[in-house]
Amino acid sequence: MRSETPIVKITMASGTDRSQSTATANGGKVLPSSTAKVALITGITGQDGSYLTELLLDKGYEVHGLIRRSSNFNTQRINHIYIDPHNAHKARMKLHYADLTDASSLRRWIDTISPDEIYNLAAQSHVAVSFEIPDYTADVVATGSLRLLEALRSHITTTGRTHVKYYQAGSSEMFGSTPPPQSENTPFHPRSPYAASKCAAHWYTVNYREAYGIFACNGILFNHESPRRGENFVTRKITRAVGRIKIGLQSKLFLGNLQASRDWGFAGDYVEAMWLMLQQEKPDNYVVATEESHTVEEFLEKAFGYVGLNWKDHVEIDKKYFRPAEVDNLKGDSSKARKVLGWKPKVGFEQLVKMMVDEDIELAKREKVLVDAGYMDAQQQP
Repeated sequence: MRSETPIVKITMASGTDRSQSTATANGGKVLPSSTAKVALITGITGQDGSYLTELLLDKGYEVHGLIRRSSNFNTQRINHIYIDPHNAHKARMKLHYADLTDASSLRRWIDTISPDEIYNLAAQSHVAVSFEIPDYTADVVATGSLRLLEALRSHITTTGRTHVKYYQAGSSEMFGSTPPPQSENTPFHPRSPYAASKCAAHWYTVNYREAYGIFACNGILFNHESPRRGENFVTRKITRAVGRIKIGLQSKLFLGNLQASRDWGFAGDYVEAMWLMLQQEKPDNYVVATEESHTVEEFLEKAFGYVGLNWKDHVEIDKKYFRPAEVDNLKGDSSKARKVLGWKPKVGFEQLVKMMVDEDIELAKREKVLVDAGYMDAQQQP
């Protein structure tokens, strides 16, 4: 989803005032200010971070997000819930500069914010790109998680705040070539630098839980999509192309392996599972999945068919989109999460595809206005 709210400003607050909470950004019921929980989210500007922020604000939390410094703002997913911190009685989401590659910034903000819950969602999360930048991927995804855990351990040791809870975002990619269905007890066999780095982060989390008694949970989430998914991920790449082709701005879509099968769910459903993990009495690892698997070709059929198009008329295979090591089939067994957390997905596969296509058709319509007015070149894509 795109927002036309002005770009947000980042305020480097030196402290945190927990008495500021009065109302959520989108009208949800809040906790009294004296009991409001404080959450710290890395990766707050991403797909999952934006949905999790909405959920936590609706539950009355004060939310702090860590973002990387960039010459271009990347806050479009949270613009619609941002309130300038100078409006102190309403602003319950605050953004701070930090980076998982900078241990000092992580420790400083944990000490300053004193969160009750930490959600580590930040990552270089594109599997194919991880083959191009493996060192960076490992530094952020694996060692970055270790830095955050160590910052939390030091904070707890210094302050005695043993109640702080930690969530580590895992990935179904960790299972790699292990045959489905995959559960918490299924062996990992990662097939990319990204997946291997997520495995390391997973075991760091387990180690800090066992060695230091930290309430640390691993959420092994299978593929979860939404209209807020990045445009270079295959599902969004497809629905974005469907919208542009339908409106007449594009004619071709280039893809790789159409037989790869994935367990696709809605990101808005999955962030609820993250939150539920940290509300339990004991920390644990949980697989979160729909327990249905569909191929990329099936996704194409649903997306193009929804708007009356035949995908075979528009899709071409480009070998550069094949991975050096493919993952053929991921299908989760989320029975533990359903039993212990009481969680289950609300949005099905077909509904998810339609939701994404509807949003991208509207986006393409807005894009066409700019093309027709001469502000964009429609030939940027074939």
